[in-house]
Amino acid sequence: MKKMLSIMAVSMLAMVLAACGGDESASGSGETVTWKLGHLSNEDHQWNKTAEKFAELVDEKTDGKLQIEIYPNEQLGSETEVLNGIEAGTVDMTISGETMQNWAPEAALMAAPYAFKGEDHLKSVVEGDIGADIESSIKENVGVTPLYYHMRAPRNLTSNQPIETPADLEGFKMRVPNVPLFMDTWEAAGARPQVMDFSEVFTGLQQGVIDGQENPVDLIQSAGFSEVQDYVNKTEHVYSWIYVVVGNEQFESLDEETQKAVQEAAAEAQSFGMDLYKSETEKITQELKDAGMEFVEVDQDAFSEAMKPAVEKSLSEEQLKLYERIVEAGK
Repeated sequence: MKKMLSIMAVSMLAMVLAACGGDESASGSGETVTWKLGHLSNEDHQWNKTAEKFAELVDEKTDGKLQIEIYPNEQLGSETEVLNGIEAGTVDMTISGETMQNWAPEAALMAAPYAFKGEDHLKSVVEGDIGADIESSIKENVGVTPLYYHMRAPRNLTSNQPIETPADLEGFKMRVPNVPLFMDTWEAAGARPQVMDFSEVFTGLQQGVIDGQENPVDLIQSAGFSEVQDYVNKTEHVYSWIYVVVGNEQFESLDEETQKAVQEAAAEAQSFGMDLYKSETEKITQELKDAGMEFVEVDQDAFSEAMKPAVEKSLSEEQLKLYERIVEAGK
């Protein structure tokens, strides 16, 4: 009797597996795996174009076993909401940077004002030991695995009046992302910063709720801020990078071969994105000028001096050590 039941059980299991059908998949479950990637930039932005390239490469390298669906324009929520969604399992991937400091304090150093001297300094940090330490903290504390990164054009302040020194910031209401360090440093420089989701910034500027915001030229352009702001003040207060990340659980659920394919696709997407960054940043700057925005030379030393005490005060002892390592690497 036991033998008969055993045979019946094996037969039923075989029928269930046959009904599921399909090839052996990325997760070994016999089904195509789909990851949802939600991010804040629009369809024409270099991050989105690179994400599309990455999805195409992943599809190709996994023989269609892993599919990536991309949702730009905060369709799946703000950066913070999507990170929470990854933890909850409702989203799989996003593009995130210093916002992750809310979980991993080291991520604050991805965009510390006036920490980096320029692109070469930044690249050496990201791809060296300091970058590895930051990635490790993100993986452990945020629960996501960085796959590749985008170098960002320096952040500049936009406004409807020229701003050349911190003295010009008196009473200036500005949007900052949900990054405590940004709140502290802009307040120290004399502005009145407030946190606002990126998708709300255009309306906030249009309605006069805020007087300005700070972002790299690519986001200034893709968000259409030239329609509601006259000046790009070249504060260049932050040189930074941003990661494309996937949930640890999602990545670790893949078999070894598929993980390798994803990492290969990520490396190729990294190179594709870097080429786009170089070609587009200069073009975008010119297009903003053509759209009527005036680029204002700024006393960067004065801004750096005004912000530095707030940077140092805002950082914990561990963060301050990392900050000093970054500054030292640029000497």
